[in-house]
Amino acid sequence: MFITLEGIEGCGKSTQIRLLQQHLTDRGLRVVLTREPGGSDLGMRLRSMLLHQHSANLTPLSELFLYLADRAQHVAEVIKPALARGEVVLCDRFADSTVAYQGYGRGLDTQLLDSLNQMATAGCVPDLTLILDLPVETGLRRALARNDLDGQSMSEDRFEAESPAFHQRIREGYLLLAALHPKRCLVVQADCAPEQVGDQIWSLVATRL
Repeated sequence: MFITLEGIEGCGKSTQIRLLQQHLTDRGLRVVLTREPGGSDLGMRLRSMLLHQHSANLTPLSELFLYLADRAQHVAEVIKPALARGEVVLCDRFADSTVAYQGYGRGLDTQLLDSLNQMATAGCVPDLTLILDLPVETGLRRALARNDLDGQSMSEDRFEAESPAFHQRIREGYLLLAALHPKRCLVVQADCAPEQVGDQIWSLVATRL
């Protein structure tokens, strides 16, 4: 089973994916925890280019193709082999992030992005996508506080530096994706305590196992 977690900056994906991993391993399932960008050796190098503030001058197309390169390697090297072994793959961001960020956020053509994603993923589609939703102001406040605490204010906050309007377009894009793909994409209300969010997520995942 292939499960992805999506959402705007600061929505709590990293916390929730670890909680979900624990639920699954407690039930005897073998779980691979991964992320984009950075799920492969190549991806780790691309992550530093994509998220560091020194890359603030990346054009939307350059940004897009770096993400697609990361995804193609990630699918071939990590995701497909794990699924072939019968493991559950939990991924922090996947192809929907490209549609939300580079499509709705940057204004690139979403139909083109769908075609490019199909190429990069070699047809690998999540069985379930959980979209963690909360107000932009709340998410950005959380994300900036997290980066300050982790000492990542320069290395991983290129997107946090974007305007609130950019992040609002992304949020609306995610909600539109959920409306377009209601069987795969489920919205989780993330503006509450992590334990409550985790309970919502587990109730949704448990019905799919």
